[in-house]
Amino acid sequence: MLKSKFETNIKYNPDENRDFFLTKMKEKIAIQGIRGSFHHQVALEYFQENVQVDECLSFEALADSLLKNQAQLAVMAIENSIAGSIIPNYALIDKNNFHIIGEYYLDIIQNLMVLNGQKLDEIQEVHSHPMALLQCMDFLKKHPNIKLVEDKDTAETARRIHQNQIKGIAAIGSKVAAELYDLNIIAPEIQTVNNNMTRFFIISKETNQINKEEINKASIKFELEDTPGSLATVLNVMTNCKLNLTKIQSMPIIETPFQYSFFVDVVFEKYKHYEKAVKILEIMTNHFKVLGEYKSKKQ
Repeated sequence: MLKSKFETNIKYNPDENRDFFLTKMKEKIAIQGIRGSFHHQVALEYFQENVQVDECLSFEALADSLLKNQAQLAVMAIENSIAGSIIPNYALIDKNNFHIIGEYYLDIIQNLMVLNGQKLDEIQEVHSHPMALLQCMDFLKKHPNIKLVEDKDTAETARRIHQNQIKGIAAIGSKVAAELYDLNIIAPEIQTVNNNMTRFFIISKETNQINKEEINKASIKFELEDTPGSLATVLNVMTNCKLNLTKIQSMPIIETPFQYSFFVDVVFEKYKHYEKAVKILEIMTNHFKVLGEYKSKKQ
């Protein structure tokens, strides 16, 4: 059922890197949350299969799943267009020497779902993750009689309603959750901000195997001496090497107060331009590290 409903979302070009794709889609994918979560939706859409997933209750557990070979790949949220970067996830990738082998951008669409046969005026409580409740506050304010209850996971609430056949309680979550747990969406797309998108990394313990000709984006990390103009000099190198910096995120170095690591995403038209920049930056910066080289999936 799920596979057929998601066939229309296929974005993969079978002529691009087919052997690599066919190999990866057979492996277990670690996700944060349970089936029906937005991480699960990304796994379904990115791999276009009803993939086997390892459900992880936290991002730390997701990292452990990879380290212990319980899963061969993982889907990890890294930033949201409204809430910003998930900084601890950068640290998890760096600390565990994971490799970013892909990315995916997902529109966050929230839906109000209930048991079949329930109506909106019968709902007494809405249970969901605190962030999901906040994202739908304009809609919820129109129904002040409904009590808002914070829960640990959007999909977990949907599953609990289905398993226990709970009446009078609604969940907020993805269309995938509604389909998976046989719930009826009584109010679709109730998020306050429609242009709300989350970026996810596809990560692995192994490096990417795609051809250099297909790579047009990279994520790197480095540290700099605390001297005037050091960051500006690095940015000039990127400009001179025809790299487009699309993301820069600083993160404190715990062992050195008020010193920072920089996590940077760059896109480029030719891999040789990126290679040239890497050779220069390895000399100019401290602890330079390539976190991943992959094909951009910006929608």
